[in-house]
Amino acid sequence: MADSLRDQLLKSGLVQKFKSEAKPEPPSRPPQPVRAPKPQQASAPKAPAQSDVDLARAYALRARHEKDERDRAQREAENAAREKRERKQKLAALLEGKALNSAEADVARHFPHGNKIRRVYCTPTQLVQLNRGELAVVQLAGRYLLVASDVATLAQTIQAESLVLLCDSDASGEDDVPADLVW
Repeated sequence: MADSLRDQLLKSGLVQKFKSEAKPEPPSRPPQPVRAPKPQQASAPKAPAQSDVDLARAYALRARHEKDERDRAQREAENAAREKRERKQKLAALLEGKALNSAEADVARHFPHGNKIRRVYCTPTQLVQLNRGELAVVQLAGRYLLVASDVATLAQTIQAESLVLLCDSDASGEDDVPADLVW
């Protein structure tokens, strides 16, 4: 017959057999004299050491300070997001119906924006007006819109980064390249 698991473990030496027989008792000790119990004082339990209290207080203060900082940063981020959302809504309301982009525009006007060269399509008449500073380019929701220069300055007061291109008609050409050059 098969051995029980207990027997197999005993044979392999992984488990030692416990003897339930009489265990040797420790040597007996001589009887101790009976002492009278000390009278207990009616004082409170011993207070923790002063350094433990200071350390716990320091950890609590630090945790509260870190929580306050996280809460403040979150409030500031929420306020900034709310203000940005409000500015976008104001800008969209300002530019609604004032975009002069034409469906039959076929002349590309290139300009730098965001470390890249971007373009907006306009008609030949709009290109002349854009280069004179009568028209400007404003960005709204990822699109570039042609608008009148006064509308563009209002858009800039609402959201400074929305004004992308506004040519100054009084400025002299720094690089002697005509502004109406089509690339």
